[in-house]
Amino acid sequence: MLPAPPRANQVAEKTPMRYRPLKLRWIVTGLGVLALLACGDGLAAEKLRALIVDGQNNHACWPKTTRMMKAYLEQTGLFSVDVATHAPQGPDPSFKPVFADYDVVISNFGHGAAEWPAGTRAAFEEYVRDGGGFVVVHAADNAFPGWEAYNRMIGLGGWGGRNEASGPYVYFDEGGKLVRDTRPGAGGSHGPQSEFPVVIRDGEHPVTKGMPASWMHAKDELYDSLRGPAEQMTVLATAWSPKTKRHEPMMMTIGYGKGRVFHTPMGHETYSQECVGFISSFQRGTEWAATGKVTQDVPADFPGEQSSSRVFQW
Repeated sequence: MLPAPPRANQVAEKTPMRYRPLKLRWIVTGLGVLALLACGDGLAAEKLRALIVDGQNNHACWPKTTRMMKAYLEQTGLFSVDVATHAPQGPDPSFKPVFADYDVVISNFGHGAAEWPAGTRAAFEEYVRDGGGFVVVHAADNAFPGWEAYNRMIGLGGWGGRNEASGPYVYFDEGGKLVRDTRPGAGGSHGPQSEFPVVIRDGEHPVTKGMPASWMHAKDELYDSLRGPAEQMTVLATAWSPKTKRHEPMMMTIGYGKGRVFHTPMGHETYSQECVGFISSFQRGTEWAATGKVTQDVPADFPGEQSSSRVFQW
């Protein structure tokens, strides 16, 4: 006949005291590991999801600039970045990114890009209108001149037949006054590429807060004479154009429904996107479009009176 099993208090009494702290340590250590794993998963889940859309751009460097912008966002530690590439020529019925999966969408399209499928356009409009973030870089403001909602999202655009029917020219005059100029004329122009100073017009906005009042941008196209609806638009920075003799917008924010849009006409070439001023404003503008705030510091090598660049490692 087998002996009766000991009672619980008997088991406790027979467990040597020196083993109890060790068991406790095992339990605590195990819980700690589980907690760390849970925190790690949580941190990964908290990364902002960004989508770069590209595929048709009159700038041949677009595959490289997509890689650059993807890397810049990932270097912040704030973003995970995917890329959706449209067919290189003509309409692409299969171009149907799931915008709702992302916190922010960055456009690296350009002049002459084919229209997206109707369902994709409708999905993108809904995405931004319902609170999605959108970032417009350089030639993306040349794209889709006949898409009314897109023109409202970007605020100002150029080329593609844009004219006074598209909306006013917007610029700052020499007295620092914002002008909405409704005179007739084509939208979109630029002079020869050069370095140029960028002047901050709203230093309290999260994107520009902490930037020098004026800083030198690397060699780039200085877009001028952009025009569009310019609704719910704030001009954060300008650059003086020798061509138009006025201060043209270089950084803007636009509201579209509940969505936030950051628009920069800078970033023409790879060397333009190596400018620390471009890199930082792009990173900060993308975070703001995604969340409405900016947690990144202005980097120590941000340009002042002299341009500052980082050579991108391909």
